[in-house]
Amino acid sequence: MFAEVRGRAIFECCKWDPQVEDVPALSPVPLVLRRAAWEELARLSERLAAEAAEAEDELLRRPELHRELALPWKVRRALAAGRRLEPTRGAARVLRFDFHWTEEGWRISEANSDVPGGFVEGSGFARLMAPCVPGAELTGNPAAALADAIVEATPPGSTVGLVHATAYTDDRQVMVFLAREIEARGRRAEPLAPDHLRWRDGRARAECAWLEADLGAIVRFFPAEWMPALPRSCGWPCFFAGGKTPVSNPGAGLLVQSKRFPLVWDRLTARLPTWRRLLPETRDPRAAPWRADEQGWVLKPALGRVGDGVGVAGATPEREWRTLRKQARWRPRWWAAQRRFAAVPLKKDGVDLYPCIGVFTVDGRAAGAYGRIARRARIDHLAQDVAVLVERTVTETEEERDGSAATL
Repeated sequence: MFAEVRGRAIFECCKWDPQVEDVPALSPVPLVLRRAAWEELARLSERLAAEAAEAEDELLRRPELHRELALPWKVRRALAAGRRLEPTRGAARVLRFDFHWTEEGWRISEANSDVPGGFVEGSGFARLMAPCVPGAELTGNPAAALADAIVEATPPGSTVGLVHATAYTDDRQVMVFLAREIEARGRRAEPLAPDHLRWRDGRARAECAWLEADLGAIVRFFPAEWMPALPRSCGWPCFFAGGKTPVSNPGAGLLVQSKRFPLVWDRLTARLPTWRRLLPETRDPRAAPWRADEQGWVLKPALGRVGDGVGVAGATPEREWRTLRKQARWRPRWWAAQRRFAAVPLKKDGVDLYPCIGVFTVDGRAAGAYGRIARRARIDHLAQDVAVLVERTVTETEEERDGSAATL
């Protein structure tokens, strides 16, 4: 049965990377959440999203803090333009918070507030897996929620530009998948490279071989810190300030995405109580007590993504760990040290599995989940995508499950 699901995921849901090195990208074991657990995750995510929006608004007015966040200087300059121009208009704001179940309850390892991924897996793959698990259903449909929000932000007949790094198949598959959702709702959706855009008086227009059209909105899947590598003629600073075409997400999303975001908390008026409770203590690498407690800290690049460059003593190969520690010593302000939490593994056929549940919010409302699962306490590019489902009702016979799913 799973072979059929895997084939349908490739052809129906644009999951074009079903294999990573020697590891199947899709897990045949779904993750089923108890209803109360999902409701708690949804509630926490909505609080985190509201607090992130408050902090972002304040950080836009505090450019003196941007260097502490390890933002490239050209990005800092583009954001600073917001003092004389209006910050670029956001629409269909989408975030993803990565949750882990620990010995102390739920914790988050990071927030993806710039260009969160996982739509193919959280919407498409999960939809295919749900009928295979009796008594379970989807947590939501983040791709549909994003498409609905884009349609609400644009007039009928609009063209939506799906801006991404066109050289990467895994980025392209997300854009094609979202394009289908948007076009099913009566808007034209065109995958574009960022240098296919021209901004005039703050309005974005697509100008390329197959399309010349004003854009009603933009969905951006091109990381904000990559923008300075683009030619200035394409107007990339308008993703940060001065843009009047609504963008999901504007470049300001990078402010909260930085792993060094907690280092400026005490200088903000925003109190961030949910963030302070759920995100482990974070320090500049120079301030972490490595010699006394190397096992107690995780090393992260400030603007890292998909687990690249994350160092976890004991879980990261020793040679790679030494390299990461050396890089952090040489350029500490580009790194963050995060106190390690004790993740609780699930047991499946005698094997420890460490899950990470990415909960999406769209315009502040929980919209579904995307999961990854690994055999070690580090979620990196070799972790498998797992369908995250939720039980339909809480029953008294949970222990009688047939063992075909891992449960939290």
